[in-house]
Amino acid sequence: MLSVVVATNESERALVPTLAALVPGATAGLVREVIIADPGSRDATADVADVAGCRMLVSDAPLGIRLTQAAAAARAPWLLFLTAGAVPQSGWVEEATRFIEEASLQGRADAVAAAFRAVSPAVVPASPLREAIALLAQAAGLVRHATQGLLIEKQHYLRIGGHRAEAPAPEADVLRRLGRRRIVTLRCGAVSA
Repeated sequence: MLSVVVATNESERALVPTLAALVPGATAGLVREVIIADPGSRDATADVADVAGCRMLVSDAPLGIRLTQAAAAARAPWLLFLTAGAVPQSGWVEEATRFIEEASLQGRADAVAAAFRAVSPAVVPASPLREAIALLAQAAGLVRHATQGLLIEKQHYLRIGGHRAEAPAPEADVLRRLGRRRIVTLRCGAVSA
């Protein structure tokens, strides 16, 4: 049902918690495969991916091209883009499954996408004012980051042109092109490890 595409670059340590968070999705039958889009990291990123049973696509092409190539190679009808270090919180499997089923039943798979709710890491507490502003911006859907992931039907992703090679920040660019009104924020959050 779902192919997960993870962007990496010298990400051996950041990749471990991301892949660990995907295990419940694999055991539930939601995650069909995990594709690692890597520029040729020299650390142990490839070893971590191999041990976890991921498919590794290595290319020195810009990030946007790597992500689009990984999406084109995906076998499932839905895609979940994550960055290495993004960790969906407990309950993400049920949330993603519900979103996919509702979008498919309503015939809206080509009109909507979803992102995880942003969760601030608990390492450095933010000031109450800063936290309130961030929560308001998030609730209004004004701010989306690559660490929130992107859940999108593969054909819809390909129709919008995928990630652009020329965009300085291809992950932010695809979110901007989709538009905040067409991206549903899931109740389940994702933290950046």
